[in-house]
Amino acid sequence: MVRGARSACCPRERHLRQDAFVRGPAPLYRLPARAPRTIVDMTAPLPANHPLRLELNDEVHARPPEALAAPLRLSFLALFSDWRAREREWEHVATLAARFGIAPPHPRANHYSADLGPFRIKWERHSEFSRYKFIVAGASADPFAEPALARVPDDWIAQLQGQTMVAAHVGLLRSASETIDHDEISACCFGGNTLIGSHIAGGAGTALTDLRVRADGFTRWYVIDRGMTPRQAGRMVQRLLEIDTYRLMALLALPVARELVPVLNNSERELARISSALANAVDQDEPVLLDKLTQLEAEIDSRTSDNHYRFSAAAAYYELVQRRIAELREERIQGLQTFQEFTERRLAPAMNTCRAAALRQDALSERVARATQLLSTRVDITRERQNHAVLESMNRRAKLQLRLQETVEGLSVAAVSYYIVGLVGYAAKGLKAAGMHLNPELVMGASIPLVAVLVALGVRKIRRAVTRTV
Repeated sequence: MVRGARSACCPRERHLRQDAFVRGPAPLYRLPARAPRTIVDMTAPLPANHPLRLELNDEVHARPPEALAAPLRLSFLALFSDWRAREREWEHVATLAARFGIAPPHPRANHYSADLGPFRIKWERHSEFSRYKFIVAGASADPFAEPALARVPDDWIAQLQGQTMVAAHVGLLRSASETIDHDEISACCFGGNTLIGSHIAGGAGTALTDLRVRADGFTRWYVIDRGMTPRQAGRMVQRLLEIDTYRLMALLALPVARELVPVLNNSERELARISSALANAVDQDEPVLLDKLTQLEAEIDSRTSDNHYRFSAAAAYYELVQRRIAELREERIQGLQTFQEFTERRLAPAMNTCRAAALRQDALSERVARATQLLSTRVDITRERQNHAVLESMNRRAKLQLRLQETVEGLSVAAVSYYIVGLVGYAAKGLKAAGMHLNPELVMGASIPLVAVLVALGVRKIRRAVTRTV
């Protein structure tokens, strides 16, 4: 019986075992045998996109580095220009693309890359400057003998917008040698100048330069590919050029800081004089001192608004320089300064000068604001004291006026009583003439106390009514 039951279950067991073998481990629960399959629609409609969603998402992909395969030559230009010149720059790049029969950049584009045939171009628009890269494949032992910029039409280069901040020629060569004769490279390509450089990308490449502007207006970068991928080589070259660009953009604040130092000295001396005068000032001196402080504060605020952006931009550029140097992953070449050492030797003190000038300016502005507030408080106290004196004087005048009014009221009672008694006398005379036995003088005399009391009560009632109304 057990055996028969087992044989009845064997086909089902074999089916379950096959199902487990094909479909993997048994699930935690099992659907009914003939349950219909449900297809999940993965294209369900979503809420409407935020207007900036795609633009912000694509920002991470903006301005990708060019893939560079050695050997090649590259010419780089960073032109300082106002953001409002972007439209003219776009038109200029579009003109170059049309000259070689290539589609122009999108009208709202801030970067553009295209192969124009004789050379490749990469244009990028930034907040304060634009970058142009011109790339030509192939290079000789001296990659600077015929730079890539020589392939670009001269008339087009002459009409570029902006002022040159950085102009550099880059030679990217391939070498598998572990040893590099940097003295020979210096003599061949850099006029025997002292080089700076290091192994970059963790030893996959080497970069050398002297960071000197030559007679043609260009600096030179000698980059050796020792196993970098094209994308990696493109990133390394871009970081090297960005270090040079951001270094100069950061240093734009140094002349501003140097010009600001004597101005701050004069302002601090003026503030010291005003503070000394304020300690011994009398009430009559306060308006003059307040006017001087207000003028000094206005001058400081005007200078702060003029150079605040420059100092803030310098700090941002300096941070970018440090970040790009860290991304190089430098390894020292014996006998040469690394890019970090050479850059920090002058850039760090310059940035400290700018930072000190900015902090000193902010501190001076706060000191002037405190002095102005102190003097304003003192002027307010003086004004309140003067107002109190005026109010006391008005109070005394009001009391005198009240006494005078009371005196006048007494005279008014006498005058009104006089006229009313006179009327009573005329009335008594009339009654006597009518036949009544009256003595007008006696009647007038007897009416004087009554009339005076009634007039005094009437004047007092009128004064109280007027007082309640006021």
